[in-house]
Amino acid sequence: MPIYRLTRDLVFPPVEHAEDGVLAVGGDLRPERLLLAYRQGIFPWYHDGIPILWHSPDPRAVLWTDALRVNRTLRKLLRRRPYLVTVDRAFPAVIRACKEAFRPGQDGTWITDEMEDAYTALHALGHAHSVEAWQGDQLVGGLYGVALGRMYFGESMFSRADSASKVAAIGLVQLLRAWEYPVVDCQVLNEHTRGLGAVEVTRREYLRIIGRQLQLPGHPPPWTAEPFAPEAPASAAE
Repeated sequence: MPIYRLTRDLVFPPVEHAEDGVLAVGGDLRPERLLLAYRQGIFPWYHDGIPILWHSPDPRAVLWTDALRVNRTLRKLLRRRPYLVTVDRAFPAVIRACKEAFRPGQDGTWITDEMEDAYTALHALGHAHSVEAWQGDQLVGGLYGVALGRMYFGESMFSRADSASKVAAIGLVQLLRAWEYPVVDCQVLNEHTRGLGAVEVTRREYLRIIGRQLQLPGHPPPWTAEPFAPEAPASAAE
């Protein structure tokens, strides 16, 4: 199938036309296009020096918030309460840390300056949200993503201390469960998300999921929460 070239028009081709997950090239990252993309099961992912690439992989990775898994090692860490978790306390610092994080086997970062500016703009509009892990007054881990309806679309995370990004992710899931968000989009399955209980679904099933969740009212912005230490769920895997 062809890979479509986007213009300034706010339109995407049908996701079924994606070739190995790549659907389209070009366009821009203005908020209206980004929000349209997420509503259709599409996200941008590319590197400096190439045009914007839009993806809709099949299968898709999701984490059901009532199926969170926490292994024995992470449970022991959580009992020590090493980090406090906050929400939207330091979005610019989180996305910058995700951008600068070293990732083995990855040359450079997909969070370009353009992407950083675009998601910071979404945050200012109340659509993008960060979760922070703190050790004292030091930001040691976190993640960010986009929320629409009752769906959270995870984007990236970072860690500067032992499992700090995982603790932030567990804190996010606990908050989302309290706010009746049943599922987090993890885009593609990897060792990190699989360890927390993420599973793969077909793109068709994923589109059914977001079609349902985007019809529901989400937690209103701005997102706030008193600093808290996440706890392992009672049903966590040992």
